[in-house]
Amino acid sequence: MKRFYTTAALFLVITFGMTIGGAYAQSRATEINRKNSWIKIGLNTGLPIAQLADRSNFTLGAEVKGQLMSTPNWGLGLASGYTHYFPKDGHENFGSVPAAVFARYYPARQGFFIGVDLGYSFQTGSQFNGNGGMYARPQLGYHNRLWNLFGFYNGIFRKGVNGGHIQYVGIGTTFNILFD
Repeated sequence: MKRFYTTAALFLVITFGMTIGGAYAQSRATEINRKNSWIKIGLNTGLPIAQLADRSNFTLGAEVKGQLMSTPNWGLGLASGYTHYFPKDGHENFGSVPAAVFARYYPARQGFFIGVDLGYSFQTGSQFNGNGGMYARPQLGYHNRLWNLFGFYNGIFRKGVNGGHIQYVGIGTTFNILFD
């Protein structure tokens, strides 16, 4: 667990360092406007792994994100949504609601991207499920002006007394609602 926190902290430092470095390289500060910001809405589904595979058959979720293109290649923003974990026989329904920041790197205007959502996920609907935990969702996908298609790993890292980690792998898509 300590290794995860160290890795997450290192990733954040590198990501924000590169973003701030890119911002200083620009001739003017990035302003939020209709051309560089938009809303992403999407759906995702996943297959539980590790401990979660004993309690859940599959997941289905919806997400909403607000993104700002801080440079031509870096997107930063806020993310939330809801994921429902469909139970196996004898187990309870439950869900998760993440509150996260995200960063995405787009090497080109259309093509592959890499990104990560980091934050905290609140758990709902089950006494067994316990409290929430640290949330991480690295992703790799394809994008164009209106759509993003991606594969991801979703991890909610909790102490064992809170029901253990919640992990799954999945695929998702988001639609970009542009303001320009």
